[in-house]
Amino acid sequence: MKDGLKICTIGGGSSYTPELMNGFIKRFDRLPVREIWLVDVERGQEKLQVVGALAQRMWDAAGHDVTVHLTLDRREALRDADFVTTQFRVGLLEARIKDERIPFSYGMLGQETNGAGGMFKALRTIPVILDIVDEMRELCPDAWLVNFTNPSGMVTESVIRHGGWKRCVGLCNVPIGAMLEEPKLIDKEPDELVFRFAGIDHFHWHRVFSAATGEEVTNQVIEGMLDPSKDDGTPANIHNIPFAREQLEHLGIIPCGYHRYYYLQRDMLADGMREYEGDEGTRAQQVKEVEDQLFELYRDPKLTQMPELLSKRGGAHYSDVATETIAAIYNNANTHIVCSTTNNGAIPDLPADAVVQVSSYVGGAGAQPVAFGPLPTSARGYLQLMWNMQRLVEEAAVAGSYGALLEAVALNPQTPSGADAKRVIDELLLAHKAYLPQFANKIAQLEAEGVHIKDEVVRDLCARGL
Repeated sequence: MKDGLKICTIGGGSSYTPELMNGFIKRFDRLPVREIWLVDVERGQEKLQVVGALAQRMWDAAGHDVTVHLTLDRREALRDADFVTTQFRVGLLEARIKDERIPFSYGMLGQETNGAGGMFKALRTIPVILDIVDEMRELCPDAWLVNFTNPSGMVTESVIRHGGWKRCVGLCNVPIGAMLEEPKLIDKEPDELVFRFAGIDHFHWHRVFSAATGEEVTNQVIEGMLDPSKDDGTPANIHNIPFAREQLEHLGIIPCGYHRYYYLQRDMLADGMREYEGDEGTRAQQVKEVEDQLFELYRDPKLTQMPELLSKRGGAHYSDVATETIAAIYNNANTHIVCSTTNNGAIPDLPADAVVQVSSYVGGAGAQPVAFGPLPTSARGYLQLMWNMQRLVEEAAVAGSYGALLEAVALNPQTPSGADAKRVIDELLLAHKAYLPQFANKIAQLEAEGVHIKDEVVRDLCARGL
């Protein structure tokens, strides 16, 4: 690659952008960045200006001659880019509020990447990411796409499978959080342990080994996780309800924090319903308040580093995994990174062409997955169910197939099939009408039938065109 890298970040007005800049600044000796293009949509223009100004101040304070460009023209930002990072949210946080509140209004989980909410985030996002791939093929055909946009696994698989873009790596901050926090549970440092992950995004498990001896210490880590006085690294956006000891001991591998939505489904639903029915609102409404506070801080012309408040946003360590991935590719470093990539036999329980989230060695040729081997019985069954559900969601997103969507609903443990589940899906279609043109005919049919949205907050957002 040429000296002086051009980085394009789509969704550049995100509150995560200062953390991304911090990651590039820390790795400037390995990543000779010269220009960063932050691109967003018109509705995000004000935030783009605010966060872009902070990004430039961060680079200036670091003493590096890097220019931050701000634009609403995605093609301009993509032209001749070396790396493209994606961290966008179609419909902004108001769309996430809808994704959460509509399922909760029918007593089902409302969550950003799980259940009906996660399915609809994918339906809105996949057509956009495929448009981006088409533009990359024309404007920066040699660029790598590093995706952080959720639901990261489905978005990444769509890029590779439907978009045919092989130079793509999908990322999530959950594995790196575990690798940084879990060593403390057994009085170790991160470099004293070796982690091996396998699954799909937000639905993976891992094992842990001693770097010195090769001895497996997974059970010791599980014992530490069950100690209520210790922090097991569960992401800030997930209620840390303890897993059942006997289940973890029998499983023999460590589930990620998001498995609570499946292993502890009723408890997590009850927790979410309390927020939905209470004054604090759903997680999206809480995040919106944090974002408002963050952007007030970002506006301070004296601020030259990311504020501590950003850690409450839920994406801690994003910059480290994203920029380390780019550094690994650029320098052909073959660095161990947990990412979403093509399976190629790493998990024999899924097809070779499945996009899985696994421990990989990342270098100039992209991610080379590490073989994990067969999963235990329950994990294997759950993984195959969830991966097939996701494939149906991807099909629905690309083809606008209502039938595929209903099949996905029937498979998803968070959307028990029946009249209420269908009602949730229909209301979400109406609520996201502006971002689901592939379902235009079905939405018109629902409107003609007089289907209406039950949740008052969502109705108000729709009435205001949000």
